[in-house]
Amino acid sequence: MKKSLAEILQDSLKTLGIETIRQIEIKVPPKENMGDLATPLAMSLSEKLKKSPRKIAEEIVASIKDKSSFEKIDIAGPGFINFTFSKECLFSEIKRLLELKSSYLRENIGKGKRVQIEFISANPTGPLHLGHGRGGATGVALSNLLAAAGYEIEREYYINDAGKQVKLLGLSVFARYKQLIGIEYPFPEDCYKGLYIEDIANSILEEEGGKYKNADFHDVPDFFIEYSYQKILSGIRDDLRDFGITFDTWQSERELYESGEVGKAIEDLKIKGHVYEKEGALWFRATAFGDDKDRVIIKKDGEYTYFTSDIAYHRKKIERRYDGLIDIWGADHHGYIPRIKAVIEALGYPKERLKVLLVQMVTLLRGGKPVQMSKRAGEFVTLREVIDEVGPDITKFIFLTRRPDSHLEFDLEVAKAQSSENPVFYVQYANARINSIFTHAEENGIKTDKLYDANFELLSTNDELRIIKKILMYPMVFEGSVNSYEPHRITFYLQELSGIFHPYYNKHRIVSDDVELTMSRLALCEAIRILLREGLQILGISTPEKM
Repeated sequence: MKKSLAEILQDSLKTLGIETIRQIEIKVPPKENMGDLATPLAMSLSEKLKKSPRKIAEEIVASIKDKSSFEKIDIAGPGFINFTFSKECLFSEIKRLLELKSSYLRENIGKGKRVQIEFISANPTGPLHLGHGRGGATGVALSNLLAAAGYEIEREYYINDAGKQVKLLGLSVFARYKQLIGIEYPFPEDCYKGLYIEDIANSILEEEGGKYKNADFHDVPDFFIEYSYQKILSGIRDDLRDFGITFDTWQSERELYESGEVGKAIEDLKIKGHVYEKEGALWFRATAFGDDKDRVIIKKDGEYTYFTSDIAYHRKKIERRYDGLIDIWGADHHGYIPRIKAVIEALGYPKERLKVLLVQMVTLLRGGKPVQMSKRAGEFVTLREVIDEVGPDITKFIFLTRRPDSHLEFDLEVAKAQSSENPVFYVQYANARINSIFTHAEENGIKTDKLYDANFELLSTNDELRIIKKILMYPMVFEGSVNSYEPHRITFYLQELSGIFHPYYNKHRIVSDDVELTMSRLALCEAIRILLREGLQILGISTPEKM
């Protein structure tokens, strides 16, 4: 409907001899009595045409040749043009939706452009926490959303398996191993704590016995580091699988060093003149590309900084010739964005093609009160604990009920409630209710294979027209979600659609003795079901047949 209105307005501009506009702004008015769609087009043309917005709006409305799609067209305020669609137009669009299904709802925005999305990328030094889970839910939903919009998507997990943190992991497990076999061994202050460290040490004890009883850590670091990090990475993979997240590729940081990619990246920057030596260290000239200061990539002692492998990693991404890159990071990495954008530009890739989305942490509550830290992790509540208690669907959906960069409170008691308080239950239950309606209809011998031929004019109540209009707004929501990289807009939409379906279901009988009205209402329910399944699929949420 938005596309049709945009075409009507473009034709109107041509009729008036006004140069067409590449993209006309069209939006849903804040109140239902203001019409179905509105445009500030007249106000945007005022300065150029040297006329008042209201006068331009009047001319645009007068020049619309075919007004049959509209019940009325109003000019409001300083020059907004508000459009209310006719019932005939609404019924025609619902018929098309039932015929075309997903192809009606999705616009091919991406046109096959290749986009890589890197998300979660948690250090393999401990179990996944809720922040990782929220980043994962965002990454999956965004991947599905962009794929539905015609982009070719590749999902990648970056494994931070090099550097100080994995050495500390190995030392932590080594210290606990020593203690388990009865040797007094000091546990370093900056090492990792939590029962998972003891679990790994116990596994080594079971498999290797006292083999390392008399060893010092500097004699056996490789074994303890490799064993520990692989054990944790295996657990992360299990958690992601049970959370419904898969990746196309896994990129190891260690592999970047071993394959020479880090050296190649530094050499590339040297050739381009973007690095220099100072005080015995090697620096990247980040300030030349908008960062607030230059960055060390090799320290005085010859050790690489964390930033160095990130340079190599993003250089490798660029070499794969994606049309766009999306990184999803924790909000605490906000200051890291300018330096990575600087690297992207220094390597000759348009920095605008890198989009970084930030994800805020999650506060876990139980009945409104903060939940205590996990004994398993030692410092935070793990994602595994939450999905074991409330399930992956509920967890993902709640993560997607807010913008990822806004704070989120996750109440376990609300998440488990089978009521309207639980947002995912409310949406999934709408789909299950419609399934039960169709089962009842089929048991009564009603055929539902050609609902697009129903008499939609019988859907004349205000409740039904409101539902139809909400359904037909989905393509606008989809387009806005894609262009803004905001899958949570789909979540909002599904909640709103379910919020008007349930009262309708309670108020109106769908299957009745009136066969024609039954078919019309079944057609409306089928349209709702198409939307619910489409939206939940994008969010990575299941659609239970029964609840």
